Amino acid sequence: MKKLLGVILVLVALVHNIASAQDENYQAKQQLHQFKLKTKLQPESGEVNFRGLSKPELQSKLNSLLNVAADEFIKILNDGPTDKKFQESIAQGLTRFNPFYTDLDTEDKTRICTYFEELMDDVGLESSGGVINKWMYGFDPTVKQ
Repeated sequence: MKKLLGVILVLVALVHNIASAQDENYQAKQQLHQFKLKTKLQPESGEVNFRGLSKPELQSKLNSLLNVAADEFIKILNDGPTDKKFQESIAQGLTRFNPFYTDLDTEDKTRICTYFEELMDDVGLESSGGVINKWMYGFDPTVKQ
């Protein structure tokens, strides 16, 4: 009887943990969908204080690239999320901005990085593994050389 009760308690705990993880993924997916609905790279004031893209004609294309990054995060959530998968996705996502890199000023690049940090927050990712710094500055300032 005690063994049966122990097994039941373990199963209940496992089901609870699985349900909690699914709930977290659900919340993250909802936040990522909300992110996609936003018009990004527009002038903003307040905490962000972004004056808008230096080349506004790029706004639509860059907005689409940010939405692709959000879609990839949703796919990772569906396929079994890991920090490494998210970090690889960030690296790939930022690489998509490379054709526009010279057309962006520092403020534009910083805002793009801030959007990637927002995606990270949505899924609870603590670190990009230096990927964002490497794209922004050409190196990871947290790594001693």
